[in-house]
Amino acid sequence: MNISMVGRRVELSEAIKGYIEKTVSGFEKFNLDITSVHVVVSKDEKHKKPSYEVEFILSIANQDNIVVKQSDLDLYAAIDLASSRVEKVLRRHSDKIKSHKAQKLTSIEIENDENLKENERELENEEIIPVKLASYKPISIEEALNELKQSDDIFKVFYDLDEKLRVLYKMKDGKHFGLF
Repeated sequence: MNISMVGRRVELSEAIKGYIEKTVSGFEKFNLDITSVHVVVSKDEKHKKPSYEVEFILSIANQDNIVVKQSDLDLYAAIDLASSRVEKVLRRHSDKIKSHKAQKLTSIEIENDENLKENERELENEEIIPVKLASYKPISIEEALNELKQSDDIFKVFYDLDEKLRVLYKMKDGKHFGLF
């Protein structure tokens, strides 16, 4: 992790640099791939009491940059407040990664295809035969009704124009239809 520090209108002493490095080294406990940390310390003398502003810019591999700014009358307090805000962001990000086990989509598709093939093999010996949905294109209820009337099928599964999954079926009397 590269650490760079810049002081604007303030001289960064060795004690301040050491304190910032110690604070930044605490970010490593989140096990994120932090490539660089850029710290900007500036002094604002526009008001009666001069205040310090600390800005942390963290670059995480394959992620957006994290930018946190904090100001306070005391420089060390500003560093502490900014670092605690950065740690909060990093903790949230780390927890998100841990709770959502990231997998590649291709591996998920391969697993699903293998599971589907196993299920098909098991069901071939049974009475149930797996059938894939013919069309995922939304159609109107009238179109589905016409298709069902023209076929010998008992029901039709389709997506309507509102993209809701619908089931249209023939009732026992053969004249009426039900829609679910």
